[in-house]
Amino acid sequence: MKTMQSLRNCSNDTVSLDLTIPPPQPPVSSSSSTSLSFDEEETSESKIGRLISEHPVIIFTRSSSCCMCHVMKKLLSTVGVHPTVIEIDDEEIACLAVEAAPALFIGGSCVGGFESLVALHLSGHLVPRLVEVGALWA
Repeated sequence: MKTMQSLRNCSNDTVSLDLTIPPPQPPVSSSSSTSLSFDEEETSESKIGRLISEHPVIIFTRSSSCCMCHVMKKLLSTVGVHPTVIEIDDEEIACLAVEAAPALFIGGSCVGGFESLVALHLSGHLVPRLVEVGALWA
């Protein structure tokens, strides 16, 4: 689909349209702007620790198709937060010091899994905590 780049007036009351396709723009990320690149020599522990410290709200999961991860993202999005979601393998999950994935971290602290997130939300402590870590504006 062509888009209108410019419109300019010419003599004799005519208008010239320049209908060229603009060059592609890099995609705009809706989540954190921090790079998700990894140093190949970085250990799993340091990589996970770095990601937790760089992202105010992050979910680690075995698969992006995980239904609990999807529900966690939906619950967070209803309050206006879009977490960073990272797929990790079993070795990396062992570095999380949690029993299972998906695992949610807010402000560098482990919240836990889906049930812990729901409990935090129902207790009324989720939104204040998200505001406290800068993931949500008051």
